[in-house]
Amino acid sequence: MPTLFIAKSKDLQDWGHGVGVTKHLFKVGVADGSGDEAVAALTARKAAGRDDWKLLAKQDADQDEAAALEQLGSREQLLDPDFYPAIRGEPGIFKVKVANVENDMMVRAALSNENEQLKTLKAKDKDIAAYLLRKASKSNEF
Repeated sequence: MPTLFIAKSKDLQDWGHGVGVTKHLFKVGVADGSGDEAVAALTARKAAGRDDWKLLAKQDADQDEAAALEQLGSREQLLDPDFYPAIRGEPGIFKVKVANVENDMMVRAALSNENEQLKTLKAKDKDIAAYLLRKASKSNEF
């Protein structure tokens, strides 16, 4: 069964911060094997010129990669791999606005009556990965 995965590269995030894109860059993809195998393949082939890819989250995919990227692209900005020479030829790299993730976390906390969590909302990598999985999945709640 295909797996939807979210990965990050510290080198890619440093590059994004250095050129003024953002440091919140994440790779979203769908692989035929497990998420761990997909990230190992990213590292082996030096995807986007980086060899330090790390798996953040994975789940069973309910659609192919093109559909998942298109669905997520309506929420977050997909970087054009032909525009940036540093990521040339690597699709699925998203520039994530942390404010969108924190707003999503706030709505979820409010709907589940977790009032004490509302005071300390600060998005971390695992929160961003969970947000990306929800928004890229066809069966997304809201």
